[in-house]
Amino acid sequence: MALIRCDFFAETLGLSTSMTVILPQRTTSQIGLTGAEAPGDPPVLYLLHGLSDDDTIWLRRTAIERYVAPLGLAVVMPQVGRSFYADEEHGNRYWTFLREELPQLCHGFFRLSARREDTFVAGLSMGGYGAVKWALREPDRFAAVASLSGALDLAFRAEHPTRPIDPRVWHTAFGDRPVRGTDDDLLTLLDSAGATPPLYVACGSEDFLYEDNVRFVERARSAGLPLTVDFSPGEHDWAYWDAKIADVLAWLPLADRGGQPTEERATGRSK
Repeated sequence: MALIRCDFFAETLGLSTSMTVILPQRTTSQIGLTGAEAPGDPPVLYLLHGLSDDDTIWLRRTAIERYVAPLGLAVVMPQVGRSFYADEEHGNRYWTFLREELPQLCHGFFRLSARREDTFVAGLSMGGYGAVKWALREPDRFAAVASLSGALDLAFRAEHPTRPIDPRVWHTAFGDRPVRGTDDDLLTLLDSAGATPPLYVACGSEDFLYEDNVRFVERARSAGLPLTVDFSPGEHDWAYWDAKIADVLAWLPLADRGGQPTEERATGRSK
């Protein structure tokens, strides 16, 4: 794999920012790791960070580079601060940056597939919210979306009596306007969802966001969305996310890109 720390200027934001990118590389002589490269332009996973993190966190806290090495998959990890992937009311236009400028820059900087069948998005916590929001608002862009411990009922979380979102963070992102009933409310987006990409929702049963995820899954099932649900023991921590991102990679529809089933290529296990 090639690991790139990319510092660049974002016109949408009016400032210099960063992303961390993993690019596939075919290798045969590395000790303990075999890299693969897909034929043609490689598929890409946009992998989004959580509220307290940045674009480096997936690389620092998980084995994501090792997990994707045999898949021929590029991974783009952008930096969006504590924005909830929104055009902030009192900050910057991170939603516009995410959906418009970031993909354009990535395809200009790197050799990546532009096909919907080769484009995926996933994230954890705030990033799980951002991934699902992106896929529900632009379903024609992605072949699959995954949320790990996502903040999937954001309006409820803002009002939660014991674990609310920091009001200063909320005010910066959303000001005084309501989120419930808007395009920033995932439950509202589900009510009007048409054809959507397959959705993977994972959350630990000991996670403080577990009930939020249960409500989202119940609404998504009622809407008839294609769902894979993984509610199993786990907390809001990196031990859980490191394990589950490997499961997500095994779930992604990448089998047509290589000679092995996806799970076997991602984990070294056969079914």
